[in-house]
Amino acid sequence: MKKLSLGIALIFMACSFHAQQTSVSTSPEVTTASGVVRGVTDGGVESFKGIPFAAPPVGEYRWRPPQPVAPWQGVRDASKFGATCAAAGWGAAAGSIQVGSSEDCLFLNIWRPAGAAKNAKMPVMVWIHGGAFVGGSGNTSGDGFAKQGVILVSINYRLGRLGHFAFPALSKEHPEEPKGSYAFMDQIAALRWVKQNIAAFGGNPENVTIFGFSAGGVSIHSLLTIPEAKGLFQKAISHSGGGRDGVLTGRPISKENASPYYPVSAETIGINFARKHGIEGTDAAALAKLRTLKVEEIVDGGQENDGQGGSRIYSGPILDGKLVVETAESAYKAGRQAHVPLMIGCNSAEIGGNFVNASNSKEELFSLFGELKDEANAAYDPDGKKEFAEVQTRFNTDKVWAEPARFTAKSFATVGDPAYIFLFSYVPASMKERMRFGPGHGTDISYVFDNLRAPEGTTVAPEDKEVARMMNAYWVNFAKTGDPNGKGLPKWSLYSPKSNEILDIQPDGKPVSKPDPRKARLDVIEKAVNMGDKLQPNGI
Repeated sequence: MKKLSLGIALIFMACSFHAQQTSVSTSPEVTTASGVVRGVTDGGVESFKGIPFAAPPVGEYRWRPPQPVAPWQGVRDASKFGATCAAAGWGAAAGSIQVGSSEDCLFLNIWRPAGAAKNAKMPVMVWIHGGAFVGGSGNTSGDGFAKQGVILVSINYRLGRLGHFAFPALSKEHPEEPKGSYAFMDQIAALRWVKQNIAAFGGNPENVTIFGFSAGGVSIHSLLTIPEAKGLFQKAISHSGGGRDGVLTGRPISKENASPYYPVSAETIGINFARKHGIEGTDAAALAKLRTLKVEEIVDGGQENDGQGGSRIYSGPILDGKLVVETAESAYKAGRQAHVPLMIGCNSAEIGGNFVNASNSKEELFSLFGELKDEANAAYDPDGKKEFAEVQTRFNTDKVWAEPARFTAKSFATVGDPAYIFLFSYVPASMKERMRFGPGHGTDISYVFDNLRAPEGTTVAPEDKEVARMMNAYWVNFAKTGDPNGKGLPKWSLYSPKSNEILDIQPDGKPVSKPDPRKARLDVIEKAVNMGDKLQPNGI
């Protein structure tokens, strides 16, 4: 399915968010539960990289929950990043895995203010990277947060078929263990490591904010609704992560049963994957053969044919009934999510093209709304003059990200939990021609991290720096107190269905709290969803 492959590629490429290597000046040491780590100091920030939070998930531990770290003797060098999790190579590297990636990848990284005292109880933020659950990396830079008195932790988690996989023999093996979504198990293991060890770095294990983008944003919804994650964090932020079931990276497929969005079950996909590699049967012998496959043979961009001559099937979260017991949407509707403050939002022009469906004109797109066709037309193209490319971009953004985010915020506000919605609409002057309709998927992240990088030979514009300063400050305030507001920042109003106020980081870069200007569009999307949702007839 070409549009699915393109969508995953766009999401993956948007997640390339890596730091430049820092220079070494001093070597701080911290004692963790597994041993001593030695980091580096640079520019007022201390970093500790490549710290294992679980044993290598290889050999017999492939498709098993993360296992405890083996303690080490002496001092472990934590000056360099560990491997990222195995992901398919691109272009000339197709058929292999990306350089620097490996099946042995369960490492995390920490940034803190230089000289931070043990038990200083600084707020902690845990970053979960994006990449459609098939790519991306946690090897980023947390300097921008550390300079504001926040400890930043970034993690890696298993990807593609190493991160989400079901097979009949796996279901029978170790029946006491959870199955399927090993990526989420990794994330939970990392959060448990933080709870046990972060005080030694000066962090407060009772003031942890989880935040993530794209697949990382979807992971936030899962962590908010997976019982095993309860109590491991106190605040949550989802960037471009949706919130409803029917989005690209967010609908778990059942281990045993098919769903309206997937023609076959997760176990059937696993059986077909085994057959692709000449492995017949579904017993322990077949599983043993699967565990002997080279990592290059497993990592295929996270997709596999359904075995019935149909579309390729995305390798995403699996509703196994033990770890993932329900979808996020189901939990939100019943008020069963973790009751913590939430920030949620997306960009104004996430992805264009036929990302959601294969409509080729405004008329074809609006006709999918059925009896709501005229209302959709009025909401998206009131004067009939918008070009189809803009309408399609707005529709994709609203359907997959904006309306689900509003639905999630409503669910939190309804049960009395604080919720804040953001809309990122800023486009730097140098990108206005390329981003005609607004900022695309992932363009907000470097601003939030206050980690802007200008092309070689140029400098970051002052207005870009100011947008980054303000966004980073909002996020820091939220991590510290659960409220993004603070001195020197325009007010950001709490979301409520009645006021419908959001924070719009406008095209000129100025943050303004105001009624959501997308209300008419999101309302018609919501109505269509409640009426049965015919908006993605080909699936995504």
